Amino acid sequence: MIVDLKRFFQGECDTITVELDLSGLELGGVKPFCAPVRATVQLRGFADSVLLDAHLDYTTVMPCDRCGETTRRDWVKDFSHVLVSELHEEQDDDTYVVVSDERLDLDELLREDILLDMPSKYLCSPDCKGLCPKCGKNLNEGDCGCETKEIDPRLEILKSLL
Repeated sequence: MIVDLKRFFQGECDTITVELDLSGLELGGVKPFCAPVRATVQLRGFADSVLLDAHLDYTTVMPCDRCGETTRRDWVKDFSHVLVSELHEEQDDDTYVVVSDERLDLDELLREDILLDMPSKYLCSPDCKGLCPKCGKNLNEGDCGCETKEIDPRLEILKSLL
């Protein structure tokens, strides 16, 4: 959705509700967005800038990085940006989003916010035990009975001395 910011740079305020379809977006070989991202965006105009506050609500479905079980997680996130038509010398370009033609691609900005906020590891729970490295059993379902003590092969000859 392209938003014309001219009226906001003149001091107007408005709230926009949008749905983003990220179903085609792929992360690590998986398409995690099973439903549209719902966003409520408030735009408030000030002198030479527009404050954008976004409230996003979405769900991701990804496999757990330790055990492989499907993990569904609901997210509620808030993002804020200060939009300017040009940077002045004293302004830091990391703090502001420059919109030189006063037209903002809102979908792209929100998509970037979501992707930058995504965790690097997806876990079904913080204490996920993962899979047994020998038999592959999901250790969250119980112990597999495999020998857990491994002796360093370089020191295995010393075991005969005990």
